[in-house]
Amino acid sequence: MPAAVVLFTCDLRLHDHPPLRAALAAGREVVPLFVRDRDIDAAGFAPPNRRAFLADCLADLDAGLRARGGRLVVRSGDVVEEVTRAVTEARAADVHLSAGASAYAQRREALLRAALATAGARLHVHDAVTTALPPGAVVPGTSDHYALFTPYHRRWARERMRDVQPAPRTIRVPDGIGSEQPPSRAEVAGTSPGLARGGEREGRRRLAAWLRHGLPRYHELHDDLAADATSRLSPHLHFGTLSAVELVHRARERGGPGAEAFVRQLCWRDFHHQLLAARPTAARADYRTRDDRWRTGPAADRDVRAWQEGRTGYPVVDAAMRQLRHEGWMHNRGRLIVASFLTKTLYVDWRVGARHFLDWLADGDVADNQLNWQWVAGTGTDTRPQRVLNPLLQAKRYDPGGAYVRRWVPELAGVPGPALHEPRKRPGAEGGRSGYPAPVVGLAEGLARFRAARGR
Repeated sequence: MPAAVVLFTCDLRLHDHPPLRAALAAGREVVPLFVRDRDIDAAGFAPPNRRAFLADCLADLDAGLRARGGRLVVRSGDVVEEVTRAVTEARAADVHLSAGASAYAQRREALLRAALATAGARLHVHDAVTTALPPGAVVPGTSDHYALFTPYHRRWARERMRDVQPAPRTIRVPDGIGSEQPPSRAEVAGTSPGLARGGEREGRRRLAAWLRHGLPRYHELHDDLAADATSRLSPHLHFGTLSAVELVHRARERGGPGAEAFVRQLCWRDFHHQLLAARPTAARADYRTRDDRWRTGPAADRDVRAWQEGRTGYPVVDAAMRQLRHEGWMHNRGRLIVASFLTKTLYVDWRVGARHFLDWLADGDVADNQLNWQWVAGTGTDTRPQRVLNPLLQAKRYDPGGAYVRRWVPELAGVPGPALHEPRKRPGAEGGRSGYPAPVVGLAEGLARFRAARGR
């Protein structure tokens, strides 16, 4: 029986991996292949934090395969060329791959299908591997995708998820298939000092702890900045060390309002993937244009630098931006606050913020990142595109005691919570407090500028 190739992409796990299970069922031997894609590197989508997290994931995947008698085959270069070469070396008849939502993933699939047909091999693309439901599984009657979350969620919640598949017990790799050494985190410079570890074993450890201790009160605490009560599983979902299908099943098995709230967040992820699959240009262009005339020039550049460095003079904004640089991760409520501040208070193009997030986030996912940024900017699917999040009111509500701010902004460690959330004067009217800067803009000024630009 001929061998099969499994091309790993954003599905770096052995548990609940339909392409791998299908390949093992169809072929006596399997080539588990990962290609370090030079096009992704060239496009700037492999910054240090994600490269380091990826290195952990590949090392762990290789270890898991070796424990089952196999190994990970790592190549670098053009994906189509390397897959075709592996097919030739292994005399494989089939290649198995997880479906992707992005324009790049769709183009890769088309190129692979054509090249493999020439090589005499077949491409099998598997749905619901990187998401809980595949894009296009549920659609409204008048469109190829849902543009609003609530009706999508109603349909999504009624759908039956596929069953979770166990990890294979044995994997045999053909002899003579060359491989590079998997990359190491130690080789990557410029990572965040608090970057979490990657890999399937780490992801499953975090999941088990989260289900026991975090899930029951998730509905109460998920917006509490200081409590840090979210799952922190997003990098593992992005790299596929955890299965979204398994997460939905296991949360629903636990039940309760915490599970319902958590599964709703997984649905948001699927919502963004189905939207991007239908409208790939939304990764870089407004889904719904507002004809914005975004600020540019020296003053806007100064404001952007202050925002990136956590020096805006608004404590909760600065705390979140500093957390991003230190951990390669940011609390979801913090993401909403800083995105609103950049796009609406500073009136800077959402693409500037989305790019900065992709430069630092370990979970930097094109679908979630770009479309969440558009949601906040009002150019996406938000039904209230003019809404502006006031950072002072947000801090009072979600960090009332100021513990989150003091954790990340040490200059304000001695300031009591209520005082952290009071309006402060613009530059020139007062000096910085303990070296902390005055606000880069007054909130009323920023709001007026935004409303005038949007025609209100």
